[in-house]
Amino acid sequence: MNASLISRAVCLTATLLMLTSSAFATSYYVSTSGNNANNGLSPNSAWQTIQYAAANVAAGDTVNILGGVYNEAVNIPVSGSATAGPITFQNYAGQTATIDGTGLGVPGGQYGLINIQSQSFITIQGLEVRNYKTKSAKDVPIGIYVSGAGSNLQLLNNHIHNIETTAKGCNANALGVAFYGTEAPASLNNVTVSGNELDDMMTGCSETMTFNGNVDTFTVTNNLIHDDSNIGVDAIGFEKVAPDPAYDQARNGYIGENTVYNITSQGNPSYPKNCWCADGIYVDGGTNIIIERNEVHNVDLGIEMASEHLGKVTSYVIARSNLVFLGNSAGISIGGYGNGRGGSDNVTIVNNTLYENDGQNTGSGEFQIQFHATNNIFENNIVYATSQGLLVNNLTKSTPDPAVLNYNVYCSPLPEGSAIFKWVHKIYKGFSAYQAATGNDADSYYADPLFLNGVTPDLQVEPNSPAVNAGINLGPQVVGTLDFAGNPRVQGSNIDIGAYEQ
Repeated sequence: MNASLISRAVCLTATLLMLTSSAFATSYYVSTSGNNANNGLSPNSAWQTIQYAAANVAAGDTVNILGGVYNEAVNIPVSGSATAGPITFQNYAGQTATIDGTGLGVPGGQYGLINIQSQSFITIQGLEVRNYKTKSAKDVPIGIYVSGAGSNLQLLNNHIHNIETTAKGCNANALGVAFYGTEAPASLNNVTVSGNELDDMMTGCSETMTFNGNVDTFTVTNNLIHDDSNIGVDAIGFEKVAPDPAYDQARNGYIGENTVYNITSQGNPSYPKNCWCADGIYVDGGTNIIIERNEVHNVDLGIEMASEHLGKVTSYVIARSNLVFLGNSAGISIGGYGNGRGGSDNVTIVNNTLYENDGQNTGSGEFQIQFHATNNIFENNIVYATSQGLLVNNLTKSTPDPAVLNYNVYCSPLPEGSAIFKWVHKIYKGFSAYQAATGNDADSYYADPLFLNGVTPDLQVEPNSPAVNAGINLGPQVVGTLDFAGNPRVQGSNIDIGAYEQ
């Protein structure tokens, strides 16, 4: 058979496979006024419960959920497939389908309003998931709970809110969205969480959105995360979620183009008053993760990359082209929060703009380095402090050279000689004194970056800013190809400093 005939045969086979799979795919309907004795094949013959639909669909099928409130928890016991397609649970066009947990218990002590355990090719799209609450530290309510192992799992354009624990202490936990890779070597992989809104959570010592254990290859994009009582997004390792320690680490992730705001532990009964402990974005023991083009503001800590487990590190993380502003504590933080905790290794922080963080004067400053930080880079960043003037805060002696700092623009309301830099637990007053004593930031500036508007704020800079064409181009694999606004990352004669490119 000649090459063209072989090619034609391959195309024909692929077409037949698509036609076969689509021929067997079925659209079903669920309505609050339906009946599970119906066939579910039209809005007029809809099933009544989402759980009944989940138990009666097959690969490639779509469940269209008509508008209304469904007071039930749903367990999805079947997978889609690569050939037949995913199983999709979605709102019926133009209608609001709400899964509401009011009054529901938490089976087994940890359960979701939607549960996916060791299934693949599942899409949850356009649903409202709300009001799953507990007063007991023994129970962990979750909005959408994905566990075990599986692949090609998508959460798209859902609204998850008011998932709450009101129990006190750090044994109290609730989660908005949780991916727990609890098997090994099989992982949860090819996970996409995009276009969702997660808000008004009271999660105790847990997170709004988490990837924990054996989770390999995940994408978190274009989500709106706000008004929550603890961490916005977390990628976690070393918590014994996976049975094999070699796989117990969220990895190969992309966290990009999300908006995260109003995240604070104030009012969270699991934390003491004035803790300012909640991160906007946190990598706690994850590895090989890119954090890019996110807007993080009015949170406690903006972006933190560390580990809470002694002898373990967050590693090979790049945080680039992010805006982090008006936080209560540090803008960006690396290193474990105590000497008995883990650290950060090979974390690269480039082309970010940090503006007036540490608004509660915690002494954390804009860029904070804590315990056990090694082989890290902090370059091409604009760092603008509050009136306390604390720009770099390397608060420990645990490592003599925790990071390379250069090609940054620093500024604060204080004159150059009064700005504060702390390095290996020593305080230097004035940028020049800090440069001379440490050798850091030889090619950096203490100068007004000339933001377009520091009040609103609009953190783009004017064409004559000292940040323009003043950075170091570390290559597209490190600095990326786009700036915060989606423009080419390098324009003009050289790369700019900060999140925006002129």
